[in-house]
Amino acid sequence: MDFYDVVKTRFSVRAYEDRPVEREKLDRILEAARLAPSAKNLQECCYVVVTDREKREQLISAAAGQRFVGQAPVVIVCCSTGDKDSLMRCGHSRYTIDSGIAIEHLALAAAAEGLGSCWIGSFYPDQVREILNIPEDIEVVELLPIGYPSPEAQSVRGRKDIEEIVCYDTWSL
Repeated sequence: MDFYDVVKTRFSVRAYEDRPVEREKLDRILEAARLAPSAKNLQECCYVVVTDREKREQLISAAAGQRFVGQAPVVIVCCSTGDKDSLMRCGHSRYTIDSGIAIEHLALAAAAEGLGSCWIGSFYPDQVREILNIPEDIEVVELLPIGYPSPEAQSVRGRKDIEEIVCYDTWSL
């Protein structure tokens, strides 16, 4: 699929078919995350790929009761081994920016494979850490359920016009 078609058609999927994701597709998606850029090329992102049904069910409560998290055949738990207090010169946390880049690589790669995903920021990191045996010094950044969208999955929502979000050379919005 053309890159711009992937960007245009990707949306947050909150309903999945009961159908496994092929290992080859999952490997390509994870490779896209591995290739994501990171500050100073430190590559501090790491992932727990959850396919076990029981563990996915446990992640529902850790994700504030969002049932579709357990419904997806794969949940990628994005983590960072980086220093959570390390800031970029711009003042933003390095691990959150690096993780965000990698997670969107995952989401776009999933869309290119005909799969859906949804960024999950509403979760309890300590519960995820306990369910998956993630050490305390590892930052749990995001959950990304991945799978085949079910027919009742919502479609792409409208977006603001480009003129509402872009200006050139000086602020004029």
